[in-house]
Amino acid sequence: MAIYCLSGVVPWLLFSGACIFANALTRKRTEFELVKSEKRLRIEIDERKRAERMLQNRLEFDRLLSETSARFAMISPDRLDTEIESSLRQMLAFFKVDRCGMVRTLPGKRSFEIVYMAAAENIPPIPAGTELPRSINPWAYDTLTCKREVIAFSRMDDPPPEAAVDRQTWLTWGIRSHLAIPIILSDSTDWLISANLVKSERSWPEEIIQQFKLLGEILAGAIERNAADLALRESEERLNLAAAAAEAGLWIISAATWRIWATPKTRELFQFPTDEELSLERLLSVIHPDDRERVNSAVTHSLRHLETLQIIEYRVVLPDGGTRWMVSRGRSYPGNTGLADRIMGVTVDVTERKNMEETLQLKLEEIDALKLQLERENLYLREEIRLQHGHEEIVGRSDGMKQVLAKVEQVAGTDATVLLQGETGTGKELMAHAIHRLSTRRNRSLVAINCASLPPSLIESELFGREKGAFTGAMTRMAGRFEVADRSTFFLDEIGELSIDLQAKLLRVIEEGRFERLGSTKSIQVNVRIIAATNRDLAQEVTAGRFRQDLFYRLNVFPILIPPLRERAEDIPSLVWAFVKQYEKKMGKRVDHIPRKDMDALQRYPWPGNARELRNIVERAMIMGGDGTLRLPPPSTAPEVAVESGDLLDVERRHILGVLKKTGWRVTGKGGAAEILGLKRTTLQSKMKKLDIKRPSA
Repeated sequence: MAIYCLSGVVPWLLFSGACIFANALTRKRTEFELVKSEKRLRIEIDERKRAERMLQNRLEFDRLLSETSARFAMISPDRLDTEIESSLRQMLAFFKVDRCGMVRTLPGKRSFEIVYMAAAENIPPIPAGTELPRSINPWAYDTLTCKREVIAFSRMDDPPPEAAVDRQTWLTWGIRSHLAIPIILSDSTDWLISANLVKSERSWPEEIIQQFKLLGEILAGAIERNAADLALRESEERLNLAAAAAEAGLWIISAATWRIWATPKTRELFQFPTDEELSLERLLSVIHPDDRERVNSAVTHSLRHLETLQIIEYRVVLPDGGTRWMVSRGRSYPGNTGLADRIMGVTVDVTERKNMEETLQLKLEEIDALKLQLERENLYLREEIRLQHGHEEIVGRSDGMKQVLAKVEQVAGTDATVLLQGETGTGKELMAHAIHRLSTRRNRSLVAINCASLPPSLIESELFGREKGAFTGAMTRMAGRFEVADRSTFFLDEIGELSIDLQAKLLRVIEEGRFERLGSTKSIQVNVRIIAATNRDLAQEVTAGRFRQDLFYRLNVFPILIPPLRERAEDIPSLVWAFVKQYEKKMGKRVDHIPRKDMDALQRYPWPGNARELRNIVERAMIMGGDGTLRLPPPSTAPEVAVESGDLLDVERRHILGVLKKTGWRVTGKGGAAEILGLKRTTLQSKMKKLDIKRPSA
């Protein structure tokens, strides 16, 4: 029996425990849901309060905006300053800032001026009328006036590094947070509104910036309208004075009745009777038919749109049939309804001015015709002046030199390769410098090399450069002349002296713009314009096999042949005086006169050394002379030019040998072989080595 009872109680206990557990779990879940509901409710309440605060803030701002707009709708000029200061104080309280002001850009765009300023209690104000030069706020000035961007920072660490000067100024004023907004009125940024905090820091959300901007536009607009009204009153006063002084006629047209009130001077101008009642229709009746519709449209437009009646010129037909020119200008004014009530204006008789303009126009047409004729007649003279003064360092007025200079100007603006040909001493290097100076590469220095001044073993490294250890003695890496001349001009003087091997390498550089340094396999790309010069006949050199034909054709893109001095004897006087002026400065001497017979003799001399030889003669005479008169006897005899048979090298060898024998084998110095031949010492020595010319043993 006891066992039976126990077996019935156990299941009941288990069931009761499960129910209790389930009830507890349900209660916990219910409590959890209640907590979640309470949190959601609090969040919703907070959101609703935040929305209510935002709505309240917007309503308060709308009220402030409406009050500010209404305050300046019909304000008198004498109350403008008081109302603007009152509005700024309201903005202090609404936005909770320490300072608020209106700033304008002064004429000349070099500084700001604080026109209006309001400051909270116990905040040191920046007085109105304070001028702020751009030098103390350069970054802010450019940002506000040039870029027309807003400046808003919450802390002094926010401005960019370029605002270092501005930051120091703001620290001096005690500013911790700052806002400045440019006010754009009629595409002008002459005004800006500024606010800052001194005691604390704050952020400037976009909504606050836009609210400040709206209020600033209202204040700036009121200031500009007041200035415009004052200017209009002053203009009217000046107009009355001007009308009295200029005998101008004043008039008023009523928009309601089209009746015209006119001063006696106006009636006199139009020849209206003094007792006649005037109207717009009566006025239009005396205006020339071709101008009548234009005047009527201008008056109607001004009244309809409350715009200024722009200056209009028209003709008036007088009772005697005569015609007079009139100029009228006016302004429409609104009535109580806001629509145009009247036009006030002035009319002046400008008949004499129009007649003078017609006469002046005829004179101008005559002057233009004479000017065109004069330009055509002086075309040749202008070309002469351009050729003469466009190349001051090149002296020469002969036809041959003019043709050379014309070619120089033609080719200078291109990147074409130029081949300068001519005897030694004719000025090939000067022409190369002139071409470079007139080219688009003139901002970089011209690079030059004399191909005859260096032995073949060294000229290759000079042209293309070398790597360290490329050959014995190459202790360092060296850039060649072609690398130095990248994006510039490379002048190769005495190009005919290059060896055949170097000619092949030079051809590759000219064609591809690539080369390798000695001792390197790495190609270098350059952009170089080539100007070459030679006193040899390269065509004959090609025939003789001493110059590559392909290189000759590559260099001969634009050949310029410089005539020798003997073919342009008329240039000798100019050259002589040019050399004299050079040596006057160097030697401290003065030359006032050169005997005519000496100058004639110089012009008869053949000058085998060309201008270089002439310069040497002038220098020698300047050293010996010094009494104001320069004696310039030409050399007694010119070096004989070999005419024997043989190739060009044989002729050159015999000529050099002849000069060396005459000088006793003296190469350098005054009267030496190099001076007589017009060559540099190194060039002559290179030629002697090439031609196997050796001084005979004693």
